[in-house]
Amino acid sequence: MKKFITFLLIIAGIYLLLLIPMPENKSEPQKASEIPFIWDQDALWENLEKAFLRAKAIPSEELDSIVQELAFENDSILNANKNKTIKPEDGIYALIERRFFQIAPLIAAQENKSDWHVRFYNRVRKKIKLDSRFWDMNSSSARNTSYRILYGMRATVEEILLQSSDDQFVSTTFVSDEPSATPSVDILGIEVHSGDLLVSRGGAEVSAFISRGNDFPGNFSHVAIIHINEETDEPYLVEAHIEKGVAIATLDEYLNDKKLRFMVMRPRVDLEQMMANPMLPHEASLFIFNESQTRHIPYDFKMDYYDSSAMFCSEVGSYAYKQFGINLWESESTISSNGIIEWLNNFGVENFVTQMPSDLEYDPMLSVVAEWRDKEILFQDHVDNAVMDALISRANEGEKLDYNLWMLPVARVIKAYSLLLNSIGKEGIIPEGMGAVTALKNTDFVDRFKECKSITELKINAFKEENEYLPPYWQLVRMAEESLTN
Repeated sequence: MKKFITFLLIIAGIYLLLLIPMPENKSEPQKASEIPFIWDQDALWENLEKAFLRAKAIPSEELDSIVQELAFENDSILNANKNKTIKPEDGIYALIERRFFQIAPLIAAQENKSDWHVRFYNRVRKKIKLDSRFWDMNSSSARNTSYRILYGMRATVEEILLQSSDDQFVSTTFVSDEPSATPSVDILGIEVHSGDLLVSRGGAEVSAFISRGNDFPGNFSHVAIIHINEETDEPYLVEAHIEKGVAIATLDEYLNDKKLRFMVMRPRVDLEQMMANPMLPHEASLFIFNESQTRHIPYDFKMDYYDSSAMFCSEVGSYAYKQFGINLWESESTISSNGIIEWLNNFGVENFVTQMPSDLEYDPMLSVVAEWRDKEILFQDHVDNAVMDALISRANEGEKLDYNLWMLPVARVIKAYSLLLNSIGKEGIIPEGMGAVTALKNTDFVDRFKECKSITELKINAFKEENEYLPPYWQLVRMAEESLTN
């Protein structure tokens, strides 16, 4: 009995010792001095939904005729400017955006939809990618115009797709047939070349934060570069994971790692470096492929793309291309909202002028080749985004992430065990580079996300039952915000 009591006292002593908080040694975050983009168009979103409901009451043939006429007018605007270089301040893209918003709810209400909206959007995004080659992408007018068109029109197209029947849903869209001399492989019907960058959206809660926690909230949370073996035609994806750092995945492993969407991007063939060496993308992918095998590269929680001793996902692609004279992310990503900075800093992020996955889409050095999405998963993506937007709103109001102090000793023991696993080349329960307190705060974040999402999904089901259509994104955000007050 004496020995048992002594044992309990030792355990209690160790537990109390592990309760002592360690002094935080955080560097001063590198903050951005930008202003986050704000749509601030709640009235417009509500009017779009009202237009959708009115259009559903219009006889089918009459509605089809209205849509056909408006589509012709939109095509005419684009055709008239086909061979001109449009500047962001010209107002043409603003006109295209307004006219597309006008026709979108009518198309969503159609029983027999064509794929005009998808084709028109892809023509516009190809056009703006060509025009942006001559823009100063660090100017606010260029950034805002590029974002409004590439993100805003995608969001509009996806609202239409979600109101479409299964046979009307377009899962794969082809945007630009950018030539490439490097080896290729077929991925979900898309011809992907060695050196291409695959920008995707993961299914984890933190993926939603990465895609939305930005001055220009987007749809993507992850970047991988593909390398295709010239002799075997075997594709490999080089990517950075929070759990294991930079690693190589087979195509099956990449696709089996939950993806809500992905987009293929490729360096423009007319870049000076590409004209001098058409095999440059393949060589860049081979470089980072070999680099990841010759040294252990841990995940970079600080998001410092100047330091390649550790790398986050965006840095893998930019570091590879940098070796060959192509500097991606012509305009750096910025994170300026105090609440987002506070929450990300809890996860170890110290650099808020960095390279975010979503912003790669706006880089004029890259062409958008194609994009893939699945209908059921697409709606899940929208729900996750709405929940994250609601949580970010709370963060910006001053709400902080917390952790259960009494769980700190347990987390520290798990961290010690994780370090032991890391030392023999295995993944730990708590990722390398993440401390015990950070892991507990991450648990708090995940719990908040799941609770909000669970309540939001109940509201979604009630909405669908009452209205007989899927709620649009602005309704999802409203439901998520209401869920946080319940």
